[in-house]
Amino acid sequence: MEKILISACLLGRKVRYDGKTLPVTDNLLERWMAEGRVISVCPEVDAGMSIPRAPAEITAGTGYDVLAGTAKVLIENGDEVSATFKKGAQIALALCQQHNIKVAVLTESSPSCGSSSIYDGSFTRQKIAGVGVTAALLEQHGIAVFSQYQLPEADRALRC
Repeated sequence: MEKILISACLLGRKVRYDGKTLPVTDNLLERWMAEGRVISVCPEVDAGMSIPRAPAEITAGTGYDVLAGTAKVLIENGDEVSATFKKGAQIALALCQQHNIKVAVLTESSPSCGSSSIYDGSFTRQKIAGVGVTAALLEQHGIAVFSQYQLPEADRALRC
């Protein structure tokens, strides 16, 4: 049975930067959990970041640019945390490789997990089209990445 990688905060774990959760209640997610398909990940916490932690945003690009070294992940005070975000992405990729995962559902707008939008790096809650560091790395390795708003699409991808 195909496993699916899911952001831990979507599963009710208090791992977000603010120490909160972003739980999703959906029949598909409940079914995947009952079937034993779900592998949980929080790239930031798994890479050693604290809970809570300062908000982070990608500046001057997207997760692909961070991986290429042409953009940075910064926290509000200006400190760079790109290396930690890359480490978290590698941890998520290793989980996918270990469990032969081809589909991930990650938290939209996160600098790690965003799959279609991220914050613009200004710390003003402005979003831009783009992907987070983990989403970018997974996509580069052929893993289909969806947000919590695309569970039916993720379910269809699981069955392909």
